[in-house]
Amino acid sequence: MESSLISNNHYIDFDSVFDMDDAGAQVFETLIAMGLRNFLGCPAVFYEEALLEFFANGTVIDGLVVRTVHGVTVEISEQLFAEMFELPVEGLTDLADVPKDKIFDARSLFSASKKQVSVSCFKKEMKIEYRLLHDILAKTLFVKAGSFDAVTRDRFLLMTGITFDVKINWGSLLFGVLTVMVTPGSRQVKGFAIQIGVLLQNVQGLVLGESKGFPKSRILDAKTVHRFVHINEKVGLDESAASPRVKKTPVKKDVSKKRQVGAGEEAPVMKKKRNTKGKPVVIAQEAVPLQTVEATTDAPVEQLSVPKRKSQKRKRKLVLDDAIEIDEPVPAYVEQPAVVPVVEGTTEDPETVINQVLNQLD
Repeated sequence: MESSLISNNHYIDFDSVFDMDDAGAQVFETLIAMGLRNFLGCPAVFYEEALLEFFANGTVIDGLVVRTVHGVTVEISEQLFAEMFELPVEGLTDLADVPKDKIFDARSLFSASKKQVSVSCFKKEMKIEYRLLHDILAKTLFVKAGSFDAVTRDRFLLMTGITFDVKINWGSLLFGVLTVMVTPGSRQVKGFAIQIGVLLQNVQGLVLGESKGFPKSRILDAKTVHRFVHINEKVGLDESAASPRVKKTPVKKDVSKKRQVGAGEEAPVMKKKRNTKGKPVVIAQEAVPLQTVEATTDAPVEQLSVPKRKSQKRKRKLVLDDAIEIDEPVPAYVEQPAVVPVVEGTTEDPETVINQVLNQLD
């Protein structure tokens, strides 16, 4: 249970970090200049039972954090909160009001390279001292759980205000985090373990019970800060050494999936897609009708049928040639119907007349 209450809390041993020669020493001097020493460096003790009860019940009424601890009602106002830790109450209450020119300068100042970083970037893109400042804000002020690799916009703006000495109403900002933290159903991680202990100590008639010391792993002193700087320097070297390998990674080209016709394969007669690069031989084979190919391999019965037709044509031609050589006129009565002339003044039998006409024609 102890880890769940203080896993996202850190205590800063300012007396120890002042003797450092590392780049992170200036970070702690800046935090003191902003008026955060009493809040971040208050006595490193917490009261586990009272802390559990403080988060278990209560609500926020008219801007007051109202809780019941060991049967005693506790009311915490913004003014009481600011006075207890001597927090500044003048300045910006909305981080969106940080001057734009300061943000522009911070994007270059925080960057570990010559390229400007974004207001929402990764921690590895920043210099080591600003990585340290980011983690302090994330773990002690914003009380964030999980990974700290990503720098949010709010933390970037707050880092900008701290670095360029922009006045911030720390009393209002931190009390707002506390109200969200104690609101039922809120997703805000529970924190401010040692700060809440200081507030409860000043409540009349409240007996807190046994206190516990803060674990050394949660205390930022010269040793832990030096280790933090050393690890981050190593991470930066590993990333810079590994970057050329990423650039030299060959890019795979897509292999064509078209199937080529081998030497022993037939022409692609069955494919519907026309290949414009086909050989003339393939086209000729495709144009040959199937019946012609079969006729060359079938029985000779079908081959004999062709000469018979030719012989008939020759006979018919010979007959026509003989008719031309004889030069006999074609009788008109063969193609035209016979016309019986009418002889005026005759009373002979019609058959007799017809016979006479035929004799005259002969």
